[in-house]
Amino acid sequence: MTQIAAILGGGVIGGGWAARFLLMGWDVRVFDPDPEAERKINEVLANARRSLPGLSDTAMPEEGALTFYTDLAEAVGPADWIQESVPERLEIKHKVFAQVQAACREDAIIGSSTSGFKPSELQEGAARPGQIVVTHPFNPVYLLPLIELVPSPVNDSATVQKAKDILTSIGCFPLHVRKEIDAHIADRFLEAVWREALWLIKDRIATTEEIDEAIRMGFGLRWAQMGLFETYRIAGGEAGMKHFIEQFGPCLSWPWTKLMDVPELTDELVDQIASQSDAQSGMHSIRELERIRDTNLVAMMRALKAQDWGAGAVLNRAQPAKPELEDSALPIVTVQRTVPLDWTDYNGHMNEARYLQAFGDATDRFMEMVGCDADYIASGGSYFTAETHIRHLDEVPAGASIRVETQVLLGQGKKMHLFHRMYEGGRLLATGEHMLIHVSLETRRASEPSDAIAAKLGEIAAAHASLPAPEGAGAAIGRR
Repeated sequence: MTQIAAILGGGVIGGGWAARFLLMGWDVRVFDPDPEAERKINEVLANARRSLPGLSDTAMPEEGALTFYTDLAEAVGPADWIQESVPERLEIKHKVFAQVQAACREDAIIGSSTSGFKPSELQEGAARPGQIVVTHPFNPVYLLPLIELVPSPVNDSATVQKAKDILTSIGCFPLHVRKEIDAHIADRFLEAVWREALWLIKDRIATTEEIDEAIRMGFGLRWAQMGLFETYRIAGGEAGMKHFIEQFGPCLSWPWTKLMDVPELTDELVDQIASQSDAQSGMHSIRELERIRDTNLVAMMRALKAQDWGAGAVLNRAQPAKPELEDSALPIVTVQRTVPLDWTDYNGHMNEARYLQAFGDATDRFMEMVGCDADYIASGGSYFTAETHIRHLDEVPAGASIRVETQVLLGQGKKMHLFHRMYEGGRLLATGEHMLIHVSLETRRASEPSDAIAAKLGEIAAAHASLPAPEGAGAAIGRR
């Protein structure tokens, strides 16, 4: 049964939540009195459709239905999850929660995107305070996995666990903040950095661009994959964290920073920051900056995914299942995925190396289907590709939903001959042909596969023998 999310507030954060739930297969109901809300959310959604599916190496769930409501009670009535992203004023949030709880299901989770209020403050005067938790996201919500999940003592463990399970199911990383505190964890840290940055500008030591360069050219890259303490653990060398603290701890007493003080945001300082920011980034529209940000985030997160590290490990845990063998009498679907942003070249189309990767992934998946999986390879046998032939028939842009269908042309003895067709819908994009030889990993010589693999491969090859010979097959394969 399709799950339903109600989004209250359609700004940058609310729009990001809507996109995250929608692209993960939920139906989304949006309430926002702003007459521009539908336009704004559709613009955020366009960016999310461009970027989020490319983080997955398999097909995303079918996109849910998006509807807009002018009546709050109607929007929240059937919802499983209700996400509040209204302005950061406690009286407004209390009013919204009262209206929500008068109309919503008692078993629905009500999450607040608040960056500053504690859950106990949000729960004051609520009909069912245990239904409300803080679920503070980070922009862009549809890409960044971190959600600070902050309960209060009135939230029971079942509610907290249910919230964790739902957030995890949509590809998020729920960080359970065990003790209430103003601004939670991440924003307190960011505020400290923000204060120091304001002083550096006010004292005319650095510009907005120079501060940003210091972050993104140095420690920002380290933080993206190791955070703060793991980075400093490495800085301590073989002696580790204790040595680092003993060596650099005394520096904390030096008057390096002004973190306990805040510069007055005078008109002069505000104008100074704004003019420097315009000089730094004013040549790009906000939507252009969002797309630049998203492209960079996708590339970095995919790199982390390959290492199963940090945010990449979260992506791997949320990865939809790979295609399964259904009807061996037909060409077998071995790849279903979206073309990610980092697979494209200067023309905005998938480059030659990525065609090979897609067909290589198809061959790897077929090998798994016949039993040549990680356990089998660990036991000492595998298939090695001897020859490859690719025909590029049509352009494939980023964001295209591609499907690879695999036909077995030969599957007996030591040889496996596969023919792949890549489609977008019914449009044939490319074909790839692989001749593989079974090899003993001990001798590094051709060898017979296991009886189980030989039987399964032979069964599919016999079924595919009745299929028409594919156009273009054999153009290069087998000629030596």
